[in-house]
Amino acid sequence: MALLVHLKTVRDLRGKGDRIAKVTFRGLSFYTRVLENCEDEARFDEMFRWPIASRVDENEMLELQVFNYSKIFTNRVIGTFRMVLQKVAEEGQLEVTDTLIDDNNTAIRTSVTVDIKYTTMDGTVGVWSDGEFLDVPGDPEGTFQFETDSLLSGHSHGSGSGPATLDMEDLDRKALRLGGAGGLDPDCISLASVTAVTTNVSNKRSKPDIKMEPSSGRPVDYQISITVVEARQLVGLNMDPVVCVEIGEDKKYTSMKESTNCPYYNEYFVFEFHVPPDVMFDKILKLSVIHSKNLLRSGTLVGTFKLDVGTVYSQPEHQFYHKWAMLSDPDDITAGCKGYIKCDIAVVGKGDNIKTPHKANETDEDDIEGNLLLPEGVPLERQWARFYVKIYRAEGLPKMNTSIMANVKKAFIGENRDLVDPYVQVVFAGQRGKTSVQKSSYEPIWNEQVVFTEMFPPLCKRIKVQIRDSDKVNDVAIGTHFIDLRKIANDGDKGFLPTMGPAWVNMYGSTRHYTLIDEHQDLNEGLGEGVSFRARLLISVAVEILDTTSTEIVSSTEVQVEPVSNISESATGKIEEFFLFGSFLEATMIDRKIGDKPISFEVTIGKLNYHYDEEESELIQQNSSEDEADDDGDLVSVSSTPPMKPVITDRNYFHLPYFEKKPCIYIKSWWQDQRRRLYNSNIMDKIADKMEEGLNDVQEVIKTEKAYPERRLRGVLEELSTGCNRFVTLANKDQNQAGRTKLDKERLKSCMREMESMGQQAKLIRSQVKRNTVRDKLKMVQNFLHRLRFLADEPQHSIPDVFVWMMSNNKRIAYARIPSKDILYSIVDEETGKDCGKVKAVFLRLPGKKGFGPAGWTVQAKMEMYLWLGLNKQRKDFLSGLPNGFEENKAPRRSPCLQSVPPVSLVYNMKQVFQLRAHMYQARSLFAADSSGLSDPFARVFFSTHSQVTEVLSETLCPTWDQLLVFDDVELFGEAGELRDDPPIIVVEVYDQDTVGKAEFIGRTFAKPITKMCDEHYGPPRFPPQLEYYQIYRGNSTAGDLLAAFELLQIGQGGRAELPPIDGPTDSERGPILPVPMGIRPILSRYRIEVLFWGLRDLKRVNLAQVDRPRVDIECAGRGVQSALIQNYKKNPNFSTLVKWFEVDLPENELLHPPLNVRVVDCRAFGRYTLVGSHAVTSLRRFIYSPPDKTHNNWASAGRPTHTMQDAFLLLFISITRDYIFVLEKEEKKKKKKKKKGEVEEDDETDESMLDWWSKYFASIETLMEVRDRFCSILFYSILFYSVYNKELEAEYDNFEDWLHTFNLYRGKAGDDDEAALDDDRIVGRFKGSMCMYKLPLSEEITREVGFDPNMGMFQSIPHNDPINVLVRIFVVRATDLHPADVNGKADPYVVIKLGKSELKDKENYISKQLNPVFGKAFDMEATFPMESMLTVSVYDWDLVGTDDLIGETKIDLENRFYSKHRATCGIANSYSVHGYNVWRDPMKPSQILAKLCKEGKLDGPHYGPGGRVKVANRVFMGATEIEDENGLKKQTDEHLALTVLKHWEEIPRVGCKLIPEHVETRPLLNPDHPGIEQGRIEMWVDMFPMDMPAPGPAIDISPRKPKKYELRVIIWNTDEVILEDDDYFTGEKSSDIFVRGWLKGQQEDKQDTDVHYHSLTGEGNFNWRFVFPFDYLMAEEKIVISKKESMFSWDETEYKIPARLTLQVWDADHFSADDFLGAIELDLNRFPRGAKTAKQCSINMVQNQAELPCISIFKQKRVKGWWPFVARDENDEMELTGKVEAELHLMSAEEAEKSPVGLGRNEPDPLEKPNRPDTSLMWFVNPLKSIRYFIWHNYRWLILKALGLLLLLLLLGLFLYSFPGYLVKKMLGA
Repeated sequence: MALLVHLKTVRDLRGKGDRIAKVTFRGLSFYTRVLENCEDEARFDEMFRWPIASRVDENEMLELQVFNYSKIFTNRVIGTFRMVLQKVAEEGQLEVTDTLIDDNNTAIRTSVTVDIKYTTMDGTVGVWSDGEFLDVPGDPEGTFQFETDSLLSGHSHGSGSGPATLDMEDLDRKALRLGGAGGLDPDCISLASVTAVTTNVSNKRSKPDIKMEPSSGRPVDYQISITVVEARQLVGLNMDPVVCVEIGEDKKYTSMKESTNCPYYNEYFVFEFHVPPDVMFDKILKLSVIHSKNLLRSGTLVGTFKLDVGTVYSQPEHQFYHKWAMLSDPDDITAGCKGYIKCDIAVVGKGDNIKTPHKANETDEDDIEGNLLLPEGVPLERQWARFYVKIYRAEGLPKMNTSIMANVKKAFIGENRDLVDPYVQVVFAGQRGKTSVQKSSYEPIWNEQVVFTEMFPPLCKRIKVQIRDSDKVNDVAIGTHFIDLRKIANDGDKGFLPTMGPAWVNMYGSTRHYTLIDEHQDLNEGLGEGVSFRARLLISVAVEILDTTSTEIVSSTEVQVEPVSNISESATGKIEEFFLFGSFLEATMIDRKIGDKPISFEVTIGKLNYHYDEEESELIQQNSSEDEADDDGDLVSVSSTPPMKPVITDRNYFHLPYFEKKPCIYIKSWWQDQRRRLYNSNIMDKIADKMEEGLNDVQEVIKTEKAYPERRLRGVLEELSTGCNRFVTLANKDQNQAGRTKLDKERLKSCMREMESMGQQAKLIRSQVKRNTVRDKLKMVQNFLHRLRFLADEPQHSIPDVFVWMMSNNKRIAYARIPSKDILYSIVDEETGKDCGKVKAVFLRLPGKKGFGPAGWTVQAKMEMYLWLGLNKQRKDFLSGLPNGFEENKAPRRSPCLQSVPPVSLVYNMKQVFQLRAHMYQARSLFAADSSGLSDPFARVFFSTHSQVTEVLSETLCPTWDQLLVFDDVELFGEAGELRDDPPIIVVEVYDQDTVGKAEFIGRTFAKPITKMCDEHYGPPRFPPQLEYYQIYRGNSTAGDLLAAFELLQIGQGGRAELPPIDGPTDSERGPILPVPMGIRPILSRYRIEVLFWGLRDLKRVNLAQVDRPRVDIECAGRGVQSALIQNYKKNPNFSTLVKWFEVDLPENELLHPPLNVRVVDCRAFGRYTLVGSHAVTSLRRFIYSPPDKTHNNWASAGRPTHTMQDAFLLLFISITRDYIFVLEKEEKKKKKKKKKGEVEEDDETDESMLDWWSKYFASIETLMEVRDRFCSILFYSILFYSVYNKELEAEYDNFEDWLHTFNLYRGKAGDDDEAALDDDRIVGRFKGSMCMYKLPLSEEITREVGFDPNMGMFQSIPHNDPINVLVRIFVVRATDLHPADVNGKADPYVVIKLGKSELKDKENYISKQLNPVFGKAFDMEATFPMESMLTVSVYDWDLVGTDDLIGETKIDLENRFYSKHRATCGIANSYSVHGYNVWRDPMKPSQILAKLCKEGKLDGPHYGPGGRVKVANRVFMGATEIEDENGLKKQTDEHLALTVLKHWEEIPRVGCKLIPEHVETRPLLNPDHPGIEQGRIEMWVDMFPMDMPAPGPAIDISPRKPKKYELRVIIWNTDEVILEDDDYFTGEKSSDIFVRGWLKGQQEDKQDTDVHYHSLTGEGNFNWRFVFPFDYLMAEEKIVISKKESMFSWDETEYKIPARLTLQVWDADHFSADDFLGAIELDLNRFPRGAKTAKQCSINMVQNQAELPCISIFKQKRVKGWWPFVARDENDEMELTGKVEAELHLMSAEEAEKSPVGLGRNEPDPLEKPNRPDTSLMWFVNPLKSIRYFIWHNYRWLILKALGLLLLLLLLGLFLYSFPGYLVKKMLGA
């Protein structure tokens, strides 16, 4: 379908002029050519065609605008014609003549005639608006034109690099008031591609990549800091836990905490690494808790938690803060959670700055579940899972041994064996598994699986699969592949578990021939980009979630290796024959080092056709299918070009003379046909490329402040949504292909879902893009881009990448790696690779580490290559993308018949001759390549095989060459038309000329010339070309911009005479150098630049001599001015003459303004000058003067300030919450206390300690917002007090450069990234001053103002710069997260302050073993500005022996603060009071400050009126008018009113700006030894008071709060239901010998035990025993403070702060074995559940549901009595109740405790009575009879009585039997 518009004529035009018209449909515009000098009629007679993918709707509009064209100014609209296309849609054709309407919608005389045609063709493919496709199926005429608006006008700006800069008028012409008039809402217009930069019309060339250097693989500095705060709910009884932090091989341990399962550590560890990013992010970070570790035993592992460093780095701010890590036991996966560790983890790379949340007062995040240490989107309940990595087989392994060894082996064994013994090693989550070793096999078959058991989802991103060669000495890696789990899984609702394969993965690494020492071994380990194919491995990955409840599960997480069954050949796809064709059209820029030997190029794909695999080079023909026409069965691949000797181009580079004969290569290879994977990612890549280009355009439009960035963004979104829909239709096609894996199917589904939703979101966002939301939406769209790029990366490989090697002398010199998907052919355009069948500029690089640094920036060779890869059966049009005009030259063949053989070379018989004109105008912000800090730059321009050089300009970073380079007789091969649209690229390299040796490379950029054929007219809109900026790259970093224009002019039959003349004389001074001609160089206007010279600071020595008499030279565009000479730099470094000016001609277009150079020279004796340093101001925009807006004054009419709102809010807040008033009242009382001396203070001391400077400080930090209601009132009282900035004040107030700017002066060579030399090392001083530039003449209103001093120019009312004495008061509050400086992982910090010559060391007050020290100090120093203006605050680490080490320092420029309009001398407090902790600090009262500001700003006011009003410059403010002095008397005052105005000073018109409030700033501490990495932060502020003013009062006291002494008395009355542990020896009865143990401080050092209640049979125990715990407590932080020596060797005591928790435990006493632990309870003294009234009501719920129960604080209640439960964990890890205790807690301050002392236990004074214990509790050996009576008689009396009876009977019987015979005899004998 297409819409055709034929624009015929425009009649009745007024006047005479150049006319141009624009036609717009669906946001896409075409321009006509310019008709010059037409009078009343313009005959355009041009056709425009829009290919359209959807039917024309009858409400759609066509718009036509006619302009008066102007080269210089923006075009002026004559009139507009809009038409609804209803009629056209119905009838298909329409001719219209109608009048135009002007901007006001009124008809004018001018009329236009157009003919509109609308053709629908059924069965056509709706095409993207993408300039990438040529033959659209079903486009019969082939006259397909592309949806980019600037093609027809032919005005394609050339720039091969990223976004082109659009010149102003051009964009205006394009976006010119699209629908500014007639009813079209400007918010719905979108522009498709605005620049034609990268839109290749003939599509014969693809975009070169400008960044050269490989970035991965280079080591970088990383610092990982981990704070282990505490652990909770550790599983186990009475353990002594230690936390071990392990990263890779490094381990660090915390201290041991005794007998607790919720230890509190708060220890900080820092690990430092210098490794490549990939290695760093794959390192595993492991936290484990170990129980009872000591010197002799390693302890038992409780549980571990692991994640990889990359997971932390990908978090917002690269950190986890205060999160709970859940521990699990790796040996027993059925066990569940083993406890939690609360920690902070941060990973800092060089240059990352981390915003730490404010460390004020950690309230306990009791919500463990809500704060688990897991990335976003990971479920809280993670399950165990098995990860199966199946390794089937590998092929194409390289030799891993020398050929000599092979011959030795052959001699011994008698057979030829493969020289490699491979096995596969899989590494995942810190564990590694290996397969078996397959001896001597290039094609090993393993069929094994490696099984890992790990939590799912895992917090480790990558599985590393490595083929290694087993060797007696050491195993080496053959190749490595990383499987990214995020790419093979999807965690969405319709997601899928990680799955992959079975699929082949290709491994790349060093070159294939074996050497003993492989210099590129790192590449085989997976570091850096592989330079050659190593092997391919068939693997699959699967994950199975385990059901940990089932019984037969293996509970250990050891890695297992098991055999698996083989899989069939066809499982990975049908094997197809692929054909790769390549042609070398040009090889230039060959490095001169290799230019003397013949050079050939070799192309390889997979392991085929490597010169060095002799045994393999006979191609293995794999089952080529028989039924194919066997015409090319004997086609032998040609994989390298014939060697050829290079020819010299210029001093640095050579080229190969491939003139008309272009060598070709072709290779046949066999691979599994998995093209679909590549096709899908190609479609997505193309959408992403198009989108990236569009986004770059939008950013460019925003950056250059052009009109309508929102329209371009809408265009981008439209393109995106069409692209997404197109993907869904295309990707859905061949669902049932062979060898599709589960991942293929799932990935396809998820990609389609993502793309569909992205398309819909894009539509939605498109409708929301408005002028003011462009930036936000741009961010959103950038997220789309990341998502697209992520989706496009295909995890399952198919065809290996193609490598192009340059060979010289049989050595491999340099290579390029081309992804196979980029050159893959498909019949559907969207699926074709972006470089398939196109000419691509390829730059060859050095392999591996050789390519790091400067070696990687120089080009080894630049190739123009054409590549095509596709199925052999599709190869008929593999030559179609080549530039036309060639004949094929085939290899001589043995068999006569074959026609379809590819050519070995192409011979071009068509050649065009051109002249290239390179207009090299200027470069800016170049890289400093000399030790002077400047460069001597020249540019070298390469085009095809030609090169030319500009002149060398010495000592500048911003050269204005203003030179035209003419290249004559440039021969290009191919058809003229194609060359017009698609000329080759131009390479521009900028060098620094050195007097000796080779010129040094500065950077490189690419450009495309604008081409004019001989039959075209040289004139607008394409010619003369506009100057444009090209970004210069040095490696991956930018190194400046080039301002230039390039035109390529065809030389026709008439020779050069027909070309447009090169006007402009050759410059007499500069010899035969042509300047840039008039039409191209910018149009200049006269500007005046005024310079304010203030002074020079911190100048370093030059050549060991000190700078004594410096001067500043300012230069811009060849004009300049010199400052006055500073006579004696030491005495006064300020200039005597403040303002000077000079006039200069500058371009009208601000973007083209040249930089302004600031140089400082030192005037030595005998008229010698030395350069001290220089600075280039790249953009003068911020110094352009804009006259004040007159309308600006009235906007601010009287308005009630927000201050009263706050007051109202405060009152409301207080009235809602009754209990807060009480504290406020209390505070009132305190103010009145002096009056009422007689009254007894009532319970007031808490507030006395509460309300000091620190309470104000803590209340100002947000973290204290949650501090319980006890604070709330004070909190609200003080919320009006303080600004705590968590960054430097400079960052908040734009470096205080409101009128005085600081320019850093540089000298010395700029460092590159790898040398880690930051620019800071090059700074040799600072120049302070400012500029102001304006066009002449200036309007007179300004100069007529009152008190205008003509000498000061625009710098009116600035203070004088004479020396001034100032009292500087530095308040250092505290430091946080200091870098540990001692071996024990701590530091002993103290503060050092330097200002000028004076230095204050606070060494004797160092704080022992603290990384978060609270200094709380104020230092006073006197200084004289300007000599002493740089304040350095350093934190040093105190050492007993040796010198103290610097931890970090921060520097503050006090002078800029002192003179700033923001008034940074002393912060404005939030409220004015004359006494108390919030006293006004400034010697000037608010009213005096206000009066001074009004006077300086020439404002009317202040006028204080009745009723609390004040008027300043027609603004009225309200405020309070009474103040209370310390005696409580009220007085009238204006100070509150004045303060209200000061707090809202930014609202005052003309002079208003925000005044700095009372504040604390947080500054990073930096250490020169670790540049760019923070070493901690310091919180501080600075006050400055001029000495000629009244002196300020004494400094406020911010010394750290002293902890208050308390005594906690705990009486243990009784226990009940304690579980019974012992069995009685005699009776087996259960009993327990109960005693209770308690302690308050962390390490049990103050533990106390009751006596033992022996033999309790019911679990009841009676004690009446008192524990007494004295402790020091910080009320505000809710912490107990302990000072103790860390070990016997410690020099001094260390202060610890620990939470106030009372631990009570119940034990069973044993005499001979260790006592048994029965249970415990821990009470947080600030929040613990109220005790139950009776033992019955006391239950385990009081511990488990603590959050829901009402909690009390002992600091409020003072005395509490009740029953609490003891709990312990049983074998199943469940909480169980093990007893109850009745206790009484009584808290007293130390003074009260002294008044009423008590004894420990049951001792005097105030003894407790003995408990009434039942008699059983006595021990049997103390009173055996009693215990017998109790134990035996009590229980067994009947048994005893029966036994006694029986005994008597038996006795009787015995006696009877004994005496019976005697008696019987007697009787019988009758004796």
